[in-house]
Amino acid sequence: MYDLLLSIIEEFGYFALFLVLCFGLIGLPIPNEAVIMTGGALAESGVLSYVPAYVMTFLGICSAMTFGYSVGIFSGSKLSKWFSSKKNISKFMIKSEDLSDRYGGYALSISLCLPFLRHVTPYVMGMNRMPYKRFALFAYPSAFIWTLIYFIIGTLVGDKVQDLSDHIYRYGVWVIYALAAIILGFIMYKLIKGKEEKDGIEKPL
Repeated sequence: MYDLLLSIIEEFGYFALFLVLCFGLIGLPIPNEAVIMTGGALAESGVLSYVPAYVMTFLGICSAMTFGYSVGIFSGSKLSKWFSSKKNISKFMIKSEDLSDRYGGYALSISLCLPFLRHVTPYVMGMNRMPYKRFALFAYPSAFIWTLIYFIIGTLVGDKVQDLSDHIYRYGVWVIYALAAIILGFIMYKLIKGKEEKDGIEKPL
């Protein structure tokens, strides 16, 4: 898996980080976390530059979320029936709907920390007709922070990315997800609260 990722990066350069994260939507067998950490590790080693490497990982995640949201908007009910008929997919649809019902837009932030749900939840938000401005308000800042966390981890672990990625998936995934969710939730709370206070001040008496 790690060798496959490195060969793709060698072939396509920075754009590979974007491509691999996009193709994760259709089942490319490389976890998003591993891709982002590899970008950070390669930047730390001098193979890639920090800013372009991070920007491409961030845009890759954003494009994946936007694609899912767009599919939900334009083909919601028909595709939803097809998904519901597939046992392996329907269980994630149910979990995503539950997250949406409980946490509203914050479900986008939480789902980033959960494999596969990070692709399903934007679709559910689109299917439920969440306005794009609201989707963007939750999705893109969350993606920025989430990718930054793993990118920084990649710069710290260097060539141990593969070992750490395996370790995360076997033993420590929920610890990292919990920490990421807490950080994302706090930042999104501050952003939403600040916007609501600003709107309240601007309203005429």
